[in-house]
Amino acid sequence: MRKKTIWVIDDDTIYQIIVNKIIQKSEMFSNVTSFKNGKEAIDTLTSLAKQDELLPDIILLDINMPIMDGWEFMEEMTILKPSMTKKIIVYVVSSSIAIEDKNKSKTYPDILGYLSKPVHINDLILIASND
Repeated sequence: MRKKTIWVIDDDTIYQIIVNKIIQKSEMFSNVTSFKNGKEAIDTLTSLAKQDELLPDIILLDINMPIMDGWEFMEEMTILKPSMTKKIIVYVVSSSIAIEDKNKSKTYPDILGYLSKPVHINDLILIASND
């Protein structure tokens, strides 16, 4: 099985360190890239849109972030999608237990799931094995 690339978009530095360790421990991913907010990630996504091999397979997306939150990121990604040939799978990862957030995540076809923080190694193994 080909190892996948994963992006983590989250403004919590400590969480970033923890999730990076879990991602490495899972041995399911060939590459991890971290972003502090949706704007950094969408700018990178925009610049790589035509380069499939550089785009992530999976994005772990936080909702509550400064500058550009997870929902704004999804709006931008939806606009960008027609110019990308690679299908990117998004999982919302949040400490929010608000039912509105869970329901809103279901309105985006690219969001495959909603994970609660902290992410567990089993979640990552499952995500990486799904195609």
